[in-house]
Amino acid sequence: MPSNTAFQEIPLAVIKTACSNCNLRELCLPMGLSDEEMHRLDDMVSTRKRVKRSEHLYRAGQEFDSIYAIRSGFFKTDVLLEDGRDQVTGFQMAGELLGLDGISAERHTCNAIALEDSEVCAIPFTRLESLSREIFTLQHHFHKVMSREIVRDHGVMMLLGTMRAEERLAAFLLNLSQRFTARGFSHAEFYLRMTREEIGSYLGLKLETVSRAFSRFQEDGLIAVQQKHIRILDIPGLKRLMTHHTP
Repeated sequence: MPSNTAFQEIPLAVIKTACSNCNLRELCLPMGLSDEEMHRLDDMVSTRKRVKRSEHLYRAGQEFDSIYAIRSGFFKTDVLLEDGRDQVTGFQMAGELLGLDGISAERHTCNAIALEDSEVCAIPFTRLESLSREIFTLQHHFHKVMSREIVRDHGVMMLLGTMRAEERLAAFLLNLSQRFTARGFSHAEFYLRMTREEIGSYLGLKLETVSRAFSRFQEDGLIAVQQKHIRILDIPGLKRLMTHHTP
């Protein structure tokens, strides 16, 4: 496996990684920790890494040693199918974790690629496990994070298994809206970091189908689209699309 050259490590003399002063702390692992426990976690999270747009954070098959908390930026994960196509398996933003795919086999099962210039905190997994055994709150929250990933995977399976194209896109946009809201951003106006082709790969739709659904939403006054900039004009309307869904 080729060495990972996408990283630009940030010297600690220049900037000190610290969960305790991170504005994403409530979205990430340190939620609910005491000051003393937070300082112990600070000592563990010793490295920030910058990943440039289109570069890999890690590759499928690479040895697993850390999980990554996204401080800024946006990522996609994908896997290579037997026919040579890339299948997008998820999109991750600031305050979310990457690398959980490597825990079971101790090797990563997918690729993680930056969709814009991004920054992550590397959390050595063996040290996280050790600290989790000592700090119940950390262990409990890490279990919640893993459960959230399982629930998200189940949600995607529902999308692919039972929903029509327009329902899938509505669910995707509503999910993004909720995640941006949790980070203090607008729930109704955001910039799509991914291409429509990548959205289609994630939702199990052809590019043409995604483009038609976007056009239909715009014609119906649900959204306004200007290239990758999205304004949701009618959130109740998008939700009605979902409530009309019958498996």
